[in-house]
Amino acid sequence: MAKRLVFVLLFCLYAGTSQNVPLNSIAPIKSFKEGEWFQLRLHYGVFNASYASFTLKRDTIGEQPVYHAKGFGETTGLARWFFKVEDYYESYFDEDTGAPYKFIRNINEGGYTKNIEIDFDHDSNTAKVLDKKKKELNEFKIEPNVHDLVSSFYYLRNHYPDKGLNVNETFNINMFFDNENYVFKLKYLGKERVNSKFGEVSCLKFRPMVQSGRVFKEQESVTLWVSDDKNRLPIRLQADILIGSIKADLENFKNLKHPFEIVVD
Repeated sequence: MAKRLVFVLLFCLYAGTSQNVPLNSIAPIKSFKEGEWFQLRLHYGVFNASYASFTLKRDTIGEQPVYHAKGFGETTGLARWFFKVEDYYESYFDEDTGAPYKFIRNINEGGYTKNIEIDFDHDSNTAKVLDKKKKELNEFKIEPNVHDLVSSFYYLRNHYPDKGLNVNETFNINMFFDNENYVFKLKYLGKERVNSKFGEVSCLKFRPMVQSGRVFKEQESVTLWVSDDKNRLPIRLQADILIGSIKADLENFKNLKHPFEIVVD
């Protein structure tokens, strides 16, 4: 369960549309490029050998040029003996607007499996959800400017305002996941330096509003640190859950669009 929480939270924690400054009015900073890859190392109690990796390439949906993003998470080593996880997430989204066209979620978590494909129609504000395991196809209404779990991550990296953020300002974004519409809220906490594997990194610090009681100890139990440069990479994530805590740190990266900045005093 801990592995799944981190993988989902990584995307959700980026979710944010300013209530005062609509993101679609902000010129994208182009924080990523084709060929980007990075990896997070996850820690849960004594288990510290789980990984999540993310790749980006160009592709097409029909004749429409798109970015094709893939996320893969797995447990390794001793953790795999206790709880085997192999999670695949994919999104095909517009190169210019970031709007998703197709989302894929194919997971195996300790024997629990799900294989879902979602096709988005933004003209009619509908999503067709194919459950391959149950062999069911259903159509749902979606909110305008909606994102899937993966496209929201890349959209926010490109559109998040890099100036004028106010401490404790709250943001939100529309998201469609499985069969439901969600609104995720996020609070900006200011800037903070984080000691990483690569050196000290200046970060933007965020806290999402999560539901307390079921998984998390409190509504503000999760914190995310994002690099305060044009890459907007996740540097650290920490979540206090009902049983212990989860931590994820940036482990490796390559083919970034911008130089990775380390603090030099």
